[in-house]
Amino acid sequence: MQLGVNVPNFGPGTDPGVLREWAQTAEGLGFDLLMVSDHVAVTPDVAERYPEPFYEPFTTLSWLAGVTRGLRLGTTVLVLPYRHPLLVARMAATLDRLNDRGFVLGVGVGWARQEFDALGVPFTARGRLTDEYLGTLRDAWRTETEHGASPVPVWVGGHSAAALRRAAALGDAWHPLRLSLPRMRTILAAHALPGFAPRIALRLTGTPVEDPERIAGVGTVEQVLDDLDQLRLLGAGTVVLDPYHGDPEETRRPDRAWQALTEVATHWRTKP
Repeated sequence: MQLGVNVPNFGPGTDPGVLREWAQTAEGLGFDLLMVSDHVAVTPDVAERYPEPFYEPFTTLSWLAGVTRGLRLGTTVLVLPYRHPLLVARMAATLDRLNDRGFVLGVGVGWARQEFDALGVPFTARGRLTDEYLGTLRDAWRTETEHGASPVPVWVGGHSAAALRRAAALGDAWHPLRLSLPRMRTILAAHALPGFAPRIALRLTGTPVEDPERIAGVGTVEQVLDDLDQLRLLGAGTVVLDPYHGDPEETRRPDRAWQALTEVATHWRTKP
């Protein structure tokens, strides 16, 4: 099972130097994958969680491809209805070719109504558009490859009934974000999904977290390592660790996240 890192590409503490350090830290610790998130118009509903500066994902990842060599790159998640699907297909395939380790396109339907309005995209049509655009991506890639195979793995986010149907029909993996292990286990038992690549939290605590609703990745390092083992047993091909917990001021102190990543990576590598 591979491990990835979700890197904050936004917030008051984020600049090109910090993004470079994030990527080089992840690469140096032996992680396999680096991912960033997506917003286009940082409207008030977006800015509350993910304030400016917000670095556009394709541009950012293209730049990071030039300063790393051992990392696969990806989006967790690209809001697919925000861009024309033929443009997404071209950008994703190009980045997959330019980066030594390839590219993963994680996609979702989006949630920020004001951002949809600013972009002129109907919020209530976002599910239908995502399904349509995923089909367009597949068709575009099929015409470009000799054998019709998709050059870019597509991970579909969300855990609603529509998202699970979408992942099963149009994705290469289900990409849930910050769920508990019991919830993921129940969903996987009830649905035939093509693959499993969750994004979990990374918040280390000094004492065990006993809450039965504990989301995966929150707790002592022993609990987090056990979460990773359980996810591997559930069939996860990749697990993405997300050390950002919702406070934009965290982006001014990335060393705390780097310490947590170092602790998990060190223990994971030395597990018997």
